[in-house]
Amino acid sequence: MEKKIRIKDIAKMAGVSAGTVDRVLHNRGNVSDDARKAVEKVLEQVDYKPNMHVSSLSLKRKYRIVVTTPQFSEGAYWESIHNGIRNALEEYENIKVDLHVFTYNQYDIYSCRNVFEKISSFDMDALIIGPTFKEETIELCNELEERSIPYIFVDSTIEETSPLAFFSADHYKVGRLIAHLITSIIPEEANIGLLQAVRTGDCSANTTILRKKGFTDYLYEGKKNNQVITIPFSVAQPEENEKHLSSFFKNHENVGGIVVMNSKGSIVSEYLANNGIENVKVICMDVTIPNSAALKNGKIDFLIGQGPEYQGFYAMKTLLEYLIFRKSVTLENYMQLDIITKETIEYYKRFNNLLR
Repeated sequence: MEKKIRIKDIAKMAGVSAGTVDRVLHNRGNVSDDARKAVEKVLEQVDYKPNMHVSSLSLKRKYRIVVTTPQFSEGAYWESIHNGIRNALEEYENIKVDLHVFTYNQYDIYSCRNVFEKISSFDMDALIIGPTFKEETIELCNELEERSIPYIFVDSTIEETSPLAFFSADHYKVGRLIAHLITSIIPEEANIGLLQAVRTGDCSANTTILRKKGFTDYLYEGKKNNQVITIPFSVAQPEENEKHLSSFFKNHENVGGIVVMNSKGSIVSEYLANNGIENVKVICMDVTIPNSAALKNGKIDFLIGQGPEYQGFYAMKTLLEYLIFRKSVTLENYMQLDIITKETIEYYKRFNNLLR
């Protein structure tokens, strides 16, 4: 990908501030002759061609954009989506954006409701939503549509809504892919553990519902005889997770593998390592820091990557181009699915590296 020259890059090369470069580009005063010459020299060297139409529009107004997603920690899946959003804002740095971020606990339906209630009356031009709970998301989207506020989904989409676009993996196919992989590397009659989150409000995430449907459909259509046993896990009470896993292994023999249909695969890999359990295959989602470490150590066999950085980047890019140009938008934008192993993790391209 050809690197785009940004105002901050020109400023660094010319030894001046980004504000000075902006004043030179738009022929505004308060620039010394030396600084102007330095900037113009760099502009000539890099053959810089500013988009004057975008620049003039961006000077006239500021766009107030809200992003709401589950809470996240460093190196986690949702942080990658937010990194992609920030990268898009850097690419469009000449557009004035007033960004407001609202996060909620994805394991607590009441946390989601409280945050969505605040957003529903917030003054904004557009919204990017990372949905978890279906009914809460539908209610928020209905209110947005009444106010004629465009919105885009990342991570998944929700039926009975009318987003401008969505950027997501096909979660039904994710489930089928996980089923295909796990049944390919365990004995035909082996039991499969399925780690499932315990959520306050007793409501499964929309992505989990779709993945489980794809998973069970694949097993049924392929006439697979593996018994699937659900293993609960809790983010709010992590001390309970070892009890749940111990109970699973105590009460079930012939366990061939465990699948985790979210990014919490390291919960299983740590338990297996700490208890000296061998020959149990593990498949989970997302290239997080703990999952990557477990993959390298052979405690996770496959990771499924769903391009969270690309989702965030193209969601914000699409939203900005729609707001400014009313550019036509493609509704369905499914990300490619990457099957990552310990042999390939070092070569897995991170989105940030492509932009720098």
